[in-house]
Amino acid sequence: PEVINGRTHKATVVDLSPWVEYEFRVVASNSVGTGEPSRPSALLKTKAAVPVMAPTNISGGGGSRSELVITWEPVPEELQNGEGFGYTVMFRPLGATTWIKAVVASAEASKYVYRNESITPLCPFEVKVGVYNNEGEGTLSSISIVYSGEDEPQIAPAGTSALSISAAEVEVSWQPIAWNRHTGRVLGYEVR
Repeated sequence: PEVINGRTHKATVVDLSPWVEYEFRVVASNSVGTGEPSRPSALLKTKAAVPVMAPTNISGGGGSRSELVITWEPVPEELQNGEGFGYTVMFRPLGATTWIKAVVASAEASKYVYRNESITPLCPFEVKVGVYNNEGEGTLSSISIVYSGEDEPQIAPAGTSALSISAAEVEVSWQPIAWNRHTGRVLGYEVR
């Protein structure tokens, strides 16, 4: 901090964070050196302000059919700038002009799930997440692309055959199911 003239008995402290408790000490100094600091002042909380820090790491995906799962890294308490903190989640299908808006009224939240039967599997959505508190709406994140949930495979594997290897073993083979833009990738098979 700036050194204050010895005849001055007050100072204005600037660049503090909103809605944070601070305590202050004063130290006297002269040409010989610096003395002991004063006792700390009482705790003083700065006034609340509109939040300016948007959530980071906006992503998501997965989930069930007809779901859009959106995730983010929560904003730390010291950057929430006031009471009544929450998130504004905005999303739209890629290429659409109208945003769908949802409010998540929990400071600890890190996920929002939108369910709608009209969502097609693996549909890309533009997503942004903003913040608000009792003072007003704050900053929005940049746009991220998040895909809706996959659908279950619609066709069975073809070309199934079995070959006896021994008295206790049979080798079963099949043709893999190709990747499909609507149903996604096959993660595994079950042999019955």
